Amino acid sequence: MDKWFEFSIESLIAIAITAAGIYFAVILFTRIAGKRSFSKMSSFDFAMTVAVGSMIASTVLNSSVSLVQGAFGLASIYILQILIALIRRHSPLQKLIDNSPLLLMDGPEILHENLRKARLTPGDLRSKLREANVTQLSHIKAVVFETTGDISVLQNSDKELEVQTWLLKDVKR
Repeated sequence: MDKWFEFSIESLIAIAITAAGIYFAVILFTRIAGKRSFSKMSSFDFAMTVAVGSMIASTVLNSSVSLVQGAFGLASIYILQILIALIRRHSPLQKLIDNSPLLLMDGPEILHENLRKARLTPGDLRSKLREANVTQLSHIKAVVFETTGDISVLQNSDKELEVQTWLLKDVKR
């Protein structure tokens, strides 16, 4: 506890310079790799975001990690993310990297077994339906637990209108 308020001007200047350097490195690498670097399209994208945050914190606050080492670590993570994004284009490999979306409701029918697989409760589902402004279960065409952990609600009051099969491609039933 005695070190909580201990500091030197030199250490504060070093932290400020390192923070600025790593900040600009993140901007540069994100411009090169694209906005996908911070999307949450898959579990790998989530891991990328966490790894970048950890790398920034380690570089800025740990004096044993230099700015050059931190920037090199960041570059390595971005390169890995780009390589995985390229690998994901090949369908068999994509299935190894990404989770599959899961159907939670097929029309107004709740798929309780899929709720259990997703580790969701009926209360979680009701909450998401309210967020999507669902007022009638009969308006629901499909509810999908996405690979990102988000829940998509496809609804329309027109009973004749069906969800196009392309939208539910790769969704586990």
